[in-house]
Amino acid sequence: MAKFDLHLHSNNSDGSDTPQELLNKVLGAHMEIYALTDHDTVAGISIMRSIVPPDVKFIPGIELTSKAKGIKCHILGYNIDENNSTLLELIEKGKQLRKRKLETRIKYLKDAWGIELTKEELDWLKSRKSVVKTHLANVLVNRGLANDNIEAMKKYLDDCQTGNTRFDGEEAINTIKISGGIPVWAHPLGGEGEEHLEKEEFLSRLKTMINCGIQGLECYYSRYNNSEIEFLKDCANKNGLYITGGSDYHGKNKTVILGQLNINRTPVDSKELNILSQ
Repeated sequence: MAKFDLHLHSNNSDGSDTPQELLNKVLGAHMEIYALTDHDTVAGISIMRSIVPPDVKFIPGIELTSKAKGIKCHILGYNIDENNSTLLELIEKGKQLRKRKLETRIKYLKDAWGIELTKEELDWLKSRKSVVKTHLANVLVNRGLANDNIEAMKKYLDDCQTGNTRFDGEEAINTIKISGGIPVWAHPLGGEGEEHLEKEEFLSRLKTMINCGIQGLECYYSRYNNSEIEFLKDCANKNGLYITGGSDYHGKNKTVILGQLNINRTPVDSKELNILSQ
């Protein structure tokens, strides 16, 4: 059985592991196929390319934080060219969006909670290649204001209104295609800590996402049960979409285990993924 995980994050976005640490864990778990899919950045790809051994298949990827015709979604891009100029322009646009969102959240913490960040904390946040809410939550945890970043986000940050700072979904999907990649809808029933969609709501959204150009569904996911996975696979097959799977591993920043592809942590063979034939 060939082990795989096509949804991994490094510390170039909101994971805790460096690319080398992540690779060490991939090899320790005897993974044969894996993808690096950091949020809105390709900064870790060249590093990973330079250290991955020849007997392990590495897929360069990205996860774009998007909004497609009113649907908040994350779009995974597989086999992208990280040097593509259109992709790099979109990533630069994302940096500016994230900067605006970060400034709004920092102001909210001060105005709503009386929490003012130190220069050292601000410098650390601004040094991140792709700063997200998790980073700010980690600062609050380090202050002793919450037990973990999930608690910190729910208590201090979730009520902050930042406006729409996501990529346009169609632009994100088209950019992935232009860069030679395959766009896949990440955790389409709902991600970490989110209420899962009912089938009717999902099917309605699926039509929209297909119209926007999506080419695959992340059917195997660490927070989905077998029934949900089979439902997603059936939807993918009926609509001619690629089937992918990944854990959404973030190291210490989430409780997800590397290689976890369902809620029961049962193993899955890479033969289940038709995207690997590409």
